[in-house]
Amino acid sequence: MTIDEPVSAVAPPLAGRVMMNQDWRDLTFLHWAVPPERVAHLMPPGVRPDTFEGVTYVGLIPFRMVDAAPFRGRGTPWLGSFLETNVRLYSVDSTGRRGVVFLSLDIDRLVVVAGARAAFNVPYRWASMRHSSTVRNGSTEHTYDARLRRLSRTAAPASSHVVVRVGTERAASPLDEFVSARWGLHTRWLGRTLYIPNTHPTWPLHNAELVEFSDGLMASVGLPDLQERAPDHVAFSPGVHTEFGFPGSARRVRWTIQDIPR
Repeated sequence: MTIDEPVSAVAPPLAGRVMMNQDWRDLTFLHWAVPPERVAHLMPPGVRPDTFEGVTYVGLIPFRMVDAAPFRGRGTPWLGSFLETNVRLYSVDSTGRRGVVFLSLDIDRLVVVAGARAAFNVPYRWASMRHSSTVRNGSTEHTYDARLRRLSRTAAPASSHVVVRVGTERAASPLDEFVSARWGLHTRWLGRTLYIPNTHPTWPLHNAELVEFSDGLMASVGLPDLQERAPDHVAFSPGVHTEFGFPGSARRVRWTIQDIPR
């Protein structure tokens, strides 16, 4: 019987060469709990929804991508820094490896959209985006706006507006670790389900209050009702530096009962 790998805030080392590196900065986590059967059909073959206390989560994650570059190179000018908002699910494959499945990644660099889609069939989309931060009454507020650009007359418009007020730093809860300690992504490419590993330091997390919110991005990927209710999880992070390894089919990972944290 395959045992799912333990959730760990400490990343395993990459097994091979670094494919790319980048910084994720000023990142807000918004999550909605849903039954796993609600999103199971959105997973690639060989992958199922990962669960925490019987439910899985849909994440809406706005942030700044900074200094992305191939291998361990220095940040690519202009192309390597942009704004992103992604909608993602939490996954585990048949070997027990945990990851994420992206339903959309909206960014404001069209050439990056084209390249990423061609390389690994990751669902990037072109959007106009804005981010700002303001200090109000001693607290920092971050505002994120995204609006999908219409590449055809039939494309449906969608937008997102998020304002969060950042509070004090906090110790990670088990739910924080479940949604943030994700050391790879699952994607379908040329008839195969691939796992693309990543590694980064443990997330520094802060309490955060959702001040303003409206969203059509989740509806645009088939989850229309979530914006109607408050998120079940909110957090903010100033960010981490991340490295990605080269993709491959899910390798066999054998976990024993002794590996599972008690």
